[in-house]
This record gives sequence, structure tokens and C-alpha cells, in this order.
Amino acid sequence: MKSYIKAISYYLPEKVLTNDDLAREFPGYKIEDLTRLTGVRKRHISKDDETPGDLAVEAAHQLFAQYAVKPEEIDYVLFCTQMGDYLTPATACIIQDRLGIPKHAGALDFNQGCTGYIYGLAIAKGLIEANIASNILLLTSEAITQLIHPEDKSNRAIFGDGAAATLISASEGKEKGIGEFLFGTDGHGYEAIIIKHGGARYPLQRVKSEDYTDQFGNVRNDACFYMNGSAVFTFSMEIVPGLITALLNKAGLGMDDIKLVVLHQANQVILESIFRKMKLPEEKTIIHLENCGNTVASTIPIALKKAIDDERVQPGDKVLLAGFGVGFSWAGTIIEI
Repeated sequence: MKSYIKAISYYLPEKVLTNDDLAREFPGYKIEDLTRLTGVRKRHISKDDETPGDLAVEAAHQLFAQYAVKPEEIDYVLFCTQMGDYLTPATACIIQDRLGIPKHAGALDFNQGCTGYIYGLAIAKGLIEANIASNILLLTSEAITQLIHPEDKSNRAIFGDGAAATLISASEGKEKGIGEFLFGTDGHGYEAIIIKHGGARYPLQRVKSEDYTDQFGNVRNDACFYMNGSAVFTFSMEIVPGLITALLNKAGLGMDDIKLVVLHQANQVILESIFRKMKLPEEKTIIHLENCGNTVASTIPIALKKAIDDERVQPGDKVLLAGFGVGFSWAGTIIEI
């Protein structure tokens, strides 16, 4: 039994934060330089009472409506987020009930950040090829802006909130669908992208989280999202080109066989640097950050949906997908549209 991506939809919250809004909040901030580096002009912001679970439900509703998918067709729910609605139970269980998915369906949360979409595809493929499920709803969702300090202008400029819904189904035909995977992990770099306080290591009941200012004037707090931008850039440049090459070698393909390369949309400078290092022609790449920012695990499905809607890829085309970031972790696969 083979697996393939049958449908993709996504949801972005209504509220929008523009670069002009940030300029008014932080007078003197060089917005044009910021835009050139990040590639982001505006990002969508969740409401205070809007959780990743809420965003995921909206993305699923979009998918059901756009592709005439019925909830009763779903037999497994995979939910990737760093922000479950509760510490327990798993938010996937709550989503199953909210969407009216049958009670015989499986439901699983997992936390994998920037590589989460690729991990989700791998889990879904395994479930289908093991004959455990036939129609898997993969949901990726973050309300990351709620975890960024209000005075952390650097990360507020990069990230946006959003959710994506992907239907992965069993193929009865000869479609190649989702190909083989490659994964990598370097936990030594775990502190480069982190929310230090709030988990079992530093529970909020036991530690005192205080504001401090970094060398670039960003206000930080160990209970808020932190990212070491220079360390992430170095990691990305060391890992991603090799991951792309290894994926091609494993599949027995050359770059001429690939219609499009869809990477985790970290920021514009990282993507452009990778493309230059790999000498990838512009027609094989996509940067989709300007109007939504870095939505963490949802960047790849959102960019892939954009490419499909713009008819940059057609049925039968091969697309290379690769995620990289928090952990440090990296993962990739090649799919056939």
C-alpha cells in the first residue's frame, strides 16, 4: 500500500501585524533592512484566547469545504504543535471530537517544530503502509506569537501564527506519492531555539522568570521563546545543502528531475543563502514569507499549497521537501504530486 498527499488547506488568523505597525512600536528600528533579511512584510496574529488547537480546527474546516472531504472518512488524526491546549490530554483527542471524526480513529500529538511536517508525513506513510489507517488528517499549528516577548522585536518580525491541514491517503493506483525519508538530529544545539521555563526541567511554580535585554536591544525572558539567530543560520548552512544532496542520491535522482524545492520557510536570508550555495535556479525554488512570516511547522504545507495553486507544479512532478530547525533536527523527503 502506498501513500500520497490528497489535499492541503491552511488557515491564518484574521488579525494582521505589519512592518509599519512594528515601526510605530519601535521607533528607529530599520524596517527596510528588516524586510530585506526576513522577507516578511506582515504576519497573522492569533487572539489571546485562540489556541493552536483552534487554528487547526479552522484549517481542517477549510480542507473539508475545499475538497468535499467528510469527517467520517478520517481514521487517524496527527497533530503537530509546541503548544498543546493542555499538558494532558492530547489536543488531537479534543480535535477529533470537535471535528466529528469517528470514535474508531486514532489521535496523536507530537512536538517537532520546524521539521514537524516532514515527521508527520513519515508517521502517516508508516501508518498507511502498515495497513493501520487509510485517510490521515495531519494538522500542524502554532500560535507562536503568544510565546514571544512583546519587546522582542527581532522574533516578532519573523514569526506569524497559522495552521495547515493535509490529507494523506492510501493509493490504490501506481502513484509513487510520498517517497523515502532522511532524518537527522544534533541535540547538542538544543538551546539555540528554546522556551526554557514552563516544562518539567524548570516548572513555572519553582522558577522566577525575569526580563533581560540582549546585545541587540531585544527584551528576553526565559518563559518566552528564544532563538539564537546566528547559530541557526550556521546550522542551516552546514546541514541543509547536504540533506538535499543526500535525498537526491537516495532516490537515484538529479536536480533536473526535481520540479520544485520547498524548504522550511525560516527567513529570506537563510533560504537565499542555501539556494546560492546549491546553485539552484530561481524556477526551482519558492520563498513564501511576505504575507505570513515563519509559521513554524506549517511553512512547508503553506508554501506547497501556494505552488500548487499557482500551477508551478503539475501532477507527476517531483517536489523535494526539507525541514530544519528546533532540536536541532532536520528531515526531508521527495513527493510526487
